[in-house]
Amino acid sequence: MATLSRKQQTQKRHRRLRRYLNGTEQRPRLAVFRSNNHIYAQIIDDDAQNTICAASTLDKDLRETLKTGGNSCEASTAVGELVAKRALSKGIQQVVFDRGGNIYHGRVKALAEAARVAGLNF
Repeated sequence: MATLSRKQQTQKRHRRLRRYLNGTEQRPRLAVFRSNNHIYAQIIDDDAQNTICAASTLDKDLRETLKTGGNSCEASTAVGELVAKRALSKGIQQVVFDRGGNIYHGRVKALAEAARVAGLNF
């Protein structure tokens, strides 16, 4: 039996989650991708196959204000606040949270809690 790498395990969990998570126009999906160096968040309408808004640690707005690199909980909190602010400006208040196969812990949890505090409901 071959063992799966950590990335393959994450991808397998994400495929399993996506069976049940679907973003609509009324309640789009907040998808999180976490790499070793950065974190990305998108609000997606799966019915129209359209990304409504996005934020990441690579945004010019955030890069100037971040004291640490893109791989810290502080950076994830800033991305969560920014994506929530952009979503609220487009009239989106309810989302479905897609953790991307990652465990709800650390940077993913920091992003989710910051988005909730900023006004998104999920």
